[in-house]
Amino acid sequence: MARSVQNWRTDFMQVHPRLFEVMYDEPERTPGYPLCGIGWRDILERLCSRIEHALANGDRFAFVCVEQKFGTLRLSWAGTLWDESNARVAQAIALAEARSACTCEKCGEEGRLYRHDGVWMTRCPADAKGEPVRIEAGLESFHVIRVTELRDMRVFFCRRYDRAADAFVDIPPDGLEE
Repeated sequence: MARSVQNWRTDFMQVHPRLFEVMYDEPERTPGYPLCGIGWRDILERLCSRIEHALANGDRFAFVCVEQKFGTLRLSWAGTLWDESNARVAQAIALAEARSACTCEKCGEEGRLYRHDGVWMTRCPADAKGEPVRIEAGLESFHVIRVTELRDMRVFFCRRYDRAADAFVDIPPDGLEE
């Protein structure tokens, strides 16, 4: 059992060869090697499945960084994608990052942000250390998304992440409190 827990990251990358350029002699040095807890493996599986379905012929994609930072999943990648693929990959990444903000990195159960000795982590109550981070009521799953930039104008819209549906729900501007 210890072997499968220890190597889940390597096993995970090998299942997704189109997304990871695995260094078989030193897999932990592979760009994109997941630096997060096993509780987020399901998030990563959903993410990779969405990305694999988004990629078109001629697209090139490889993870550069998959890590936990400030309690949530942070992802970066390199490659070239068609515009439609790029939009679908961006959506998949936004969903994964949003889900990580409400999923225990240790066990995968529903969680929230905690802070312990200056370290931020998303945990369920059973795995939590420290104190819950205070979040304004109504903003627990709130995300501001930048859609595009047109010269000096930026277009934004607001969404709420629905964990049960694993989807975003748009929030109309008049639904926001000042």
